[in-house]
Amino acid sequence: MKKRLIVSIGFLLVGLFGCSTQDEETINKSEEPLKVVTTIAQIADAVENIGGEHVDVTSLMGPGVDPHLYNAVQGDIQTLDQADIIFYNGLHLEGQMGEIFEQMEQDKTTTPVSENIPESKLLSDPESPTITDPHVWFDISMWSYSVEAVRDDLINIDPDNEESYSQNAADYLAELEALDIYAKERFEEIPEESRVLVTAHDAFNYFGKAYGFEVVGLQGLSTESDYSVNDVQKIIDLLIDRNVKGVFVESSVSDRSINAVVEGAKEAGHDVSIGGELYSDAMGEAGTEEGTYAGMFKHNVDTIVEALK
Repeated sequence: MKKRLIVSIGFLLVGLFGCSTQDEETINKSEEPLKVVTTIAQIADAVENIGGEHVDVTSLMGPGVDPHLYNAVQGDIQTLDQADIIFYNGLHLEGQMGEIFEQMEQDKTTTPVSENIPESKLLSDPESPTITDPHVWFDISMWSYSVEAVRDDLINIDPDNEESYSQNAADYLAELEALDIYAKERFEEIPEESRVLVTAHDAFNYFGKAYGFEVVGLQGLSTESDYSVNDVQKIIDLLIDRNVKGVFVESSVSDRSINAVVEGAKEAGHDVSIGGELYSDAMGEAGTEEGTYAGMFKHNVDTIVEALK
């Protein structure tokens, strides 16, 4: 009922503010930058790096915000309505906003950046094979497809600045490639048997596949999922069996479930500690290193290495 009410409010506001159909070939004939709205900050970082001075970017979901549970408010609808172009992740990451995107795409370019990724590279939920894992930004080789989707749509809507977008995207992709190499080199410091990443929910499966980690989350792909005492015990048994000394909390997810694992392991005679906080569905504060995609990713790499090596 709450979701329907929010969507209804959204549609009403769209009508009030008037989503007039845009001619994408004539947008940005003035000197004004494109108004770009994204859902998660990871996408906003790509847009800012590729668009440079030609874009004015607003990200709806800031630090500590869980996109799985996020409901758009009235101000978000107005912000989306006034955008020239909208980028969102897709794959049901922004599960409460699907109908809003459907409404917006009738009048303006509204792009799920994950659509560029080959389907063969996507992972599914082991317990629900029809559900696709949306956390694609944790495999840099896959996230590069999303970066290219941003580049291509900016060029489509603003062809006068194609050269700038293309060069900025090339520079950004080169930065991501260097980051990928950095991660692989650092993870060599962790013994193979200790490469077990225990977190609150399954946000790191692409990460684990890319870098050789066994990834275990108490909750499923979405933080809407719950967990049982049996789930906690299975993880405790794994920690003891593999002699894993560190587990991780997430910046956008309650630490209640991970604390249950730590306490249960101690009761079983196995000393395990919180290895640090990882950024999963959200990045850090704007203006900090962790508030950028590269800084967030590097923070996670360094935190995991220091806890598990």
